[in-house]
Order: sequence, then structure tokens, then C-alpha cells
Amino acid sequence: WSEFRAWVAALPFVVQFIAIMFLTDVVQYWLHRMFHRIPALWRFHALHHSAQHMDSIAGARMHFLEILILRGTTVIPTIILGFSQSAVGAYVLVVYLYATFVHSNLGLRLGLMEKVLVTPRFHHWHHGIEKEAIDVNFAIHFPFLDRLFGTYYLPDDKWPTGYGVPEEVPSGYLKQMQYPFVRKQG
Repeated sequence: WSEFRAWVAALPFVVQFIAIMFLTDVVQYWLHRMFHRIPALWRFHALHHSAQHMDSIAGARMHFLEILILRGTTVIPTIILGFSQSAVGAYVLVVYLYATFVHSNLGLRLGLMEKVLVTPRFHHWHHGIEKEAIDVNFAIHFPFLDRLFGTYYLPDDKWPTGYGVPEEVPSGYLKQMQYPFVRKQG
């Protein structure tokens, strides 16, 4: 195991970084789908989807336990596998900056980039209120995962008409942190 970890750590920085992006995206794709499919997990993730306006701060709107789960299933394994601290640190920085970018309200068409990387338009459809936007576009970095698993949706010249969730998520940080633990009435 120590030889494998040393081999990983000796890979060029760029190779390590791309490998981390790919490996974490595979994990996050499936975890993201579980957050949408399993009601107990959805109550945590609903906080993120409750934003009714997409902007750069929407990417940071998450329950702290969801963040712990996401980073615990991505960052910790990269460290265990032997990726260098600089590659893991660069990944953490990029993933937070990238979340800001894909949630932003930039109404741009990004051509070829939309085929290779998740873009704001692609991710906005994940948050859209339209029927065709439900349970699509789970990838964090690489949309080919959604193509591969049949969850890709990106119409040519259209953006969602709105954002949010059907259930009412309370206002205020403390109430939102309690929300997943409060039983639904009725």
C-alpha cells in the first residue's frame, strides 16, 4: 500500500489534479443522485435547492452535514490514496471556486466548454423547476457522467424559468440547520 501511495504522490501535479477531479466527480455524481432519491438525504440537500434565484452565492447554500459528507467521501479518500497535499489543496480551492461559477447567473453560451465541463447553463437545469429539469445533470465537473448514466439534459437555446423546491424550507441559518431533523406535519 505504501508503494502505491508513493507512486500516486510521484505523479506529475497536473496528472494528480485531473485524477482527483475525475475520481471525486464519479463519487459525487452517485452521492448527488442519492441526495435526490433518498428522502432522509433530500431533506439536507433541499436546503441547497431552495434558492429561488441562481447566483454565485447559491453554491455555498448547503447544510453543514452535507458538506461533511461530500468532503468526507472525496477529500479524505484522495489523502488516503496518496495524492500530494498540493494537489488535494488545489482541488479543494478549485471545487469551491467552480461551485461559485456554475451557480452564477452568467447567461453565457460557452460552446465546446459545455461539452467537456459543467457550466452555469448545464447546472441551472439541475436546479430548474420545470418537469424536464427534475433529477438531471448530477455531475459536478464532467457532464459525460450524465450522458453515460442517462441523466443529461441541456436544451439548445433555453434556460429554466425558475428555481426552488416545492416544500417550504424555513428562513434563517439555525432554522435551516434544524430543518432536516424536524418531522413533517401531516
